[in-house]
Amino acid sequence: MQTWNDVIRLANHPVPSPRRVEKTPAEWRQQLTAEQFHVTREHGTERAFTGEYCEAHEAGLYACVCCGTPLYDSRTKFESGTGWPSFTAPVDESAIRYKKDTSYGMTRVEALCNVCDAHQGHVFPDGPAPSGLRLCINSASIKLMTEADK
Repeated sequence: MQTWNDVIRLANHPVPSPRRVEKTPAEWRQQLTAEQFHVTREHGTERAFTGEYCEAHEAGLYACVCCGTPLYDSRTKFESGTGWPSFTAPVDESAIRYKKDTSYGMTRVEALCNVCDAHQGHVFPDGPAPSGLRLCINSASIKLMTEADK
């Protein structure tokens, strides 16, 4: 299970993804809604408490809305009270790429899909045990895949 020290290590030494999905901005715009494009390709953020998955409790895997890579398991989702879906861990260490983010006058760690570089949100060291992580994720950057979707 990842810890904050693992996140910092991975931000400094990313694990390359064996699979890559790369498209032009025009191709991404054609595939995504305006909000999905803004969040995932322009590193935007949806308004708190407005996202589709903020209060979702259905079992399944949350995949990247851009490339379909599974990123988070619903069993690691928790109510953080922040207004965004929050997870304690990605599905595996190589699913998410972490990057230091100094935008808006603060230092944070950005979470990106490791396959297509889609902005997911940010990770913080104030989550529940056992990982202590809170991956604060935009609903616009993910899609829930349930048993019915298989």
